[in-house]
Amino acid sequence: MVLQVPQHPSAQSTPSLTWEALPGDYKLPDDPVENLQQPLLAAALTDALGANQRIQPEMLIVSNFGLVATVNKKVVVKAPDWLYVPRVNPVAEGVIRRSYTPYLQGDRVAIVMEFLSEEEGGELSVRSTPPYGKLHFYEQILQVPTYVTYDPYEPELEVRCLQAGRYVVQSADPKGRVRIPELELWLGIWQGERLGHTIDWLRWWDASGNLLLWSAEQVEQERQRSQALAAKLRELGVDPDQLG
Repeated sequence: MVLQVPQHPSAQSTPSLTWEALPGDYKLPDDPVENLQQPLLAAALTDALGANQRIQPEMLIVSNFGLVATVNKKVVVKAPDWLYVPRVNPVAEGVIRRSYTPYLQGDRVAIVMEFLSEEEGGELSVRSTPPYGKLHFYEQILQVPTYVTYDPYEPELEVRCLQAGRYVVQSADPKGRVRIPELELWLGIWQGERLGHTIDWLRWWDASGNLLLWSAEQVEQERQRSQALAAKLRELGVDPDQLG
């Protein structure tokens, strides 16, 4: 099945776009992870959403996952470090989703993130010819509403939102956080430890300014509450271990 959607209203150089399923025998790129922080950052973002009941079954939230478009009859695949699609069509039982074609297999991609490496990876490239720069691909071909780039070595966070067909860098609030409209959350930088790694993490905050805790933090918070309650009971002469 081939789907066509309205094209971006630009010059005569607008490419021919179709949305086709990736052929079953297509060999997806197997590029190595460029640094240790990339999978850690992606996993932490997803963990916080899941731990706070913000992931629904119809969503697609994955990392290093192929996004597919057919440009001028040639298949193009880019694999962002993290992506979010609000609703995807279910796959048949036993079938493993190995790529995603917007419009054909569900909604268009709402958010993509790229974590910059020490090497030039083209995350901000506007190259408009094959192999296409990532910024150009997300802005002009997939037309992803929100594109996040994060340089953990600075650290520096930039959020670009699609306005009139072009990405515009969004301003951060006084605390350095940027609103991500598709999730109704704010994204910012937080330095601390997770799973033995102390780095500058990307983290979510809600509209009230509350940090979305990771699952391990929630467990630790509950443990501390239980210990405080037990201590209070002992002060009152009650043995908490005897309570049913």
